[in-house]
Amino acid sequence: MKIRPVILCGGAGTRLWPKAKKHQAKQFIDFGNWTLLGKTLERVKASIYDAPIISTNAKYLKQVKQHLKKHKIRKFKIVLEPAKRNTAPAILSTALIKDIPNEQPLMFLAADHLIEKVALFNKAIKKNQKKLTHNNIFIFGIKPTIPSSEFGYFLTKNTKVTRFIEKPKAAKAKQIISKKGYWNSGMFYLRKDSIIDNFKKYQPNIYRNCNKAVTKAKYKSNVYYLNKQAFTKATAKSFDYAILEKTKDINAIKLDIPWSDLGSWKEICKMYGRNKRHYYKKKNVFHRPWGSYVNLFNGKEFLIKELYVKPKGILSLQKHHHRAEHWVVTHGKPKITLNKKYFTMKPDETIFIPLGAIHRIENPYKKPVKIIEAQVGSILKETDIVRFQDVYGRVK
Repeated sequence: MKIRPVILCGGAGTRLWPKAKKHQAKQFIDFGNWTLLGKTLERVKASIYDAPIISTNAKYLKQVKQHLKKHKIRKFKIVLEPAKRNTAPAILSTALIKDIPNEQPLMFLAADHLIEKVALFNKAIKKNQKKLTHNNIFIFGIKPTIPSSEFGYFLTKNTKVTRFIEKPKAAKAKQIISKKGYWNSGMFYLRKDSIIDNFKKYQPNIYRNCNKAVTKAKYKSNVYYLNKQAFTKATAKSFDYAILEKTKDINAIKLDIPWSDLGSWKEICKMYGRNKRHYYKKKNVFHRPWGSYVNLFNGKEFLIKELYVKPKGILSLQKHHHRAEHWVVTHGKPKITLNKKYFTMKPDETIFIPLGAIHRIENPYKKPVKIIEAQVGSILKETDIVRFQDVYGRVK
């Protein structure tokens, strides 16, 4: 039996646009002729998979259909949530649709994760298929590259998961990594009957209402429109809290592959830094008295640059009216002014420059400084620079 991939595609992506009234959901952002949902759809074309099921909501239905068409996926099912109820009801509702047999292996994927080394990922899925039973659950752990406070972790004994730790502080994350803890990727692998058994046992309210929502769903053109009256009665809970923290039979599939949920501008900057050769164009290089910069990608209300600050180079003390900036240092040790603070940064460190903050980069050393910068805002032009001091005489 082939594995049925279920793509959870309901996230709003508000972490990237905290103050914006209208913002793009992360899975649909064009990062340079590709989107995270597009990459996920390409991933499930592998021979181990059956036709995908996409769980989303009415707001995103048009974009999901456009993506399916663009990636030439003709066989699919869409399960449409009538209201936001977090991941537990979303996961259960997709599993309950009637064309999925009871023993069907289901692989739950987030629409907004970037996974590299896909062959290794799919190999691990296939390898563990025979271990699936009517009540166990497999989750995917990613070997941490840094002690990040942006991800949840889990600890294991052999392959059994013994403990979950939700987004710890960096010092605690270091301890977890020293105990061989893994990032919790939020991807789940289990059979349909295991989902049903676990929900019946631990979340009868969610099971009862989701079952009703699916039974009374309207089905048209490959789309299940879940019954709103029943679905909204289901308790809003994440799958982690609803099931994973209650059930005992959780196994880990540990992966050492590049993975990111691109959930912060820091992660996005790093992704462009790793892949800058794909985005680099000589015509987008601009020289300045302090060094140079290259525009790597101009997206919708964001612009990614790489700054090169030569030894002894100093940018002007400046602010912006229309944009905030996120910087990730990739080379050298820049001295930074941020309002009334003055400090040195090191490679892999990151800083946020809020809209209207007075700031400057200096390089007093003999080695050049390189910074990947994400500008986020409504106007992303060089005209949006208000200079206060400048050693090159550019203050009028």
